[in-house]
Amino acid sequence: MGMTLAQKILKAHLVSGKMIAGEEIGIKIDQTLTQDATGTMAYLEFEAMGVPRVKTEKSVAYIDHNTLQNGFENADDHRFIGSVCKKHGIYFSRPGNGICHQVHLERFGIPGKTLIGSDSHTPTGGGIGMIAIGAGGMDVAVAMGGGTYYITCPKIVKVELKGKLSPWVAAKDVILEVLRRLSVKGGVGKIIEYCGEGVSTLSVPERATITNMGAELGATTSIFPSDEVTRQFLKAQCREEDYTPLSADSDAVYDEEVVIDLSALEPMAACPHSPDNVKTISEIGPMKIDQVCIGSCTNSSLLDMLKVAHILKGKTVNPDVSLAIAPGSKQVLNMLADCGALGTMIDAGARILESACGPCIGMGQSPNSGGISLRTFNRNFEGRSGTKDGQIYLVSPEVAAVSALSGVLTDPRTLGDMPEFKLPEIFTINDNMVVPPVSEEDMDKVEVLRGPNIKPFPVSEPMADEIDAKCSLKVGDNITTDHIMPAGAKILPLRSNIPKISEYCFAVCDEKFHDRALELKRSVIVGGSNYGQGSSREHAALAPLYLGVKAVIVKSFARIHMANLINAGIIPMTFVNESDYDRVSQMDELKISNLIDAVKNSDTVKVSDVTAGFDFEVRLDLSQRQREMLIAGGLLNYTKENA
Repeated sequence: MGMTLAQKILKAHLVSGKMIAGEEIGIKIDQTLTQDATGTMAYLEFEAMGVPRVKTEKSVAYIDHNTLQNGFENADDHRFIGSVCKKHGIYFSRPGNGICHQVHLERFGIPGKTLIGSDSHTPTGGGIGMIAIGAGGMDVAVAMGGGTYYITCPKIVKVELKGKLSPWVAAKDVILEVLRRLSVKGGVGKIIEYCGEGVSTLSVPERATITNMGAELGATTSIFPSDEVTRQFLKAQCREEDYTPLSADSDAVYDEEVVIDLSALEPMAACPHSPDNVKTISEIGPMKIDQVCIGSCTNSSLLDMLKVAHILKGKTVNPDVSLAIAPGSKQVLNMLADCGALGTMIDAGARILESACGPCIGMGQSPNSGGISLRTFNRNFEGRSGTKDGQIYLVSPEVAAVSALSGVLTDPRTLGDMPEFKLPEIFTINDNMVVPPVSEEDMDKVEVLRGPNIKPFPVSEPMADEIDAKCSLKVGDNITTDHIMPAGAKILPLRSNIPKISEYCFAVCDEKFHDRALELKRSVIVGGSNYGQGSSREHAALAPLYLGVKAVIVKSFARIHMANLINAGIIPMTFVNESDYDRVSQMDELKISNLIDAVKNSDTVKVSDVTAGFDFEVRLDLSQRQREMLIAGGLLNYTKENA
């Protein structure tokens, strides 16, 4: 029986466990990446482990999230990260060099390698045939120190692409179709592997758009073959030596199969407030819009920008629309300037933003109250834009650009014939914004620079044998990490200050949660299905840890957040009978006895709702390693004990 591409790469990197779906496996990690919203904490954790030098083949730190320096906090964090990188063997991509996933695809990603990044959209690297997985900062820190990365061995879903995209239909429409079919929960515990004749019709940037937004499926990662298209892309980046042909065996067996006829797709949009709330542009109709934002790690490649410039050429943005464009990297921005496309955008009335995450992470460009904003981004969670009642639609660059001109949601197929857009034979290469580390011999000469905003990592204690605590918060289904720990220009600068950032924990759901949790000192959170979907931000676990949360009981968890809770020493539990969720109320007293023995030896544990007067069972879906981590009080304690 043949192997899938994902299975081949995982097997080549297997350190422990068996390649059986649902069992825990440990894999060797070749590369890591961090971004500044998660990086400061990751490097504090790396320092706490006492490893002098990273042991990966390549580790890169990017500054792309907190680039708005409206106070000393972000600049201090950037300075800290830069000094840690110089000392400990990490490459440092300076502010302005671009978005981590775009730059890593261009300059560092290698087919067949494993990559974990402290950002949920790390699967972008699957566009060139990597196993690229989003993870919590502590997992990345351990991998940098040479440690094994553990995941549940995933099922493999084959997405067979047939035919070819019609003119003005985009790669964004492919992933929106996958989301429409599978939902934001449909990829949990799975790798999405793209195959079929249609693959060769898609460029690497188009493939990366699809794998990037595969994160919204809840998937472990997504991957494309490494083929002649991949070789040409790497050759154009002057990295042809990194090319390796990789594909699934012809007789590979998949757990699930999905077939998509590319030629049958039409332009689509994800409607508020979920990436899987997908409709065609024609179904939605000519809706008046207020804002358009083009960019993000999903759609900021040179190819995307050239299409946008073509649509805008010789025209003017509708006077009722604000258009902002953020090229994904310095390379893209330079090439747009050199070929005149940047001038075309400016002439049309676009506002050109820094090569960074910007509006996607809530750093500026919040729409007007109740405003309708078309964005080429990957998430449209409620309030993520910075405007509570903003109506965010996720679309392709083609839809975004033509709609910015018309002032209403517009099908780009109305533009008529589409010219052929080709990637250059040679990209402009200038890595002068990537700072290499000093040699191992000189590392002791480097001083790590810390500002007053950088606070110590919160201490997690070994597990107690009993939890007797109140339910400090009860929430519903699809609670995202943006609900738990919001982003945005006001909050992101506090990422290295857990006591301060915890003031905003769950503020989207309940503004009184922070004060209530502090007053209770220890508590339990109860939630619905797909709890913790969204980003990899471990602050969504660290802030609750600081506020005394000991356990989270839900119907089901998103993968990365569950791992982050375990890393922090917070016990993740799921209802055996989901109907028990309805019986538990906020502020009920919940009691769990003989906890250590249960975590060591059992898959279920009894919880007593003392207030309501009933008992219910919860499930502990934990590997043996995770059980030991929780008893130790989290990954940092566990790593120190087992160093």
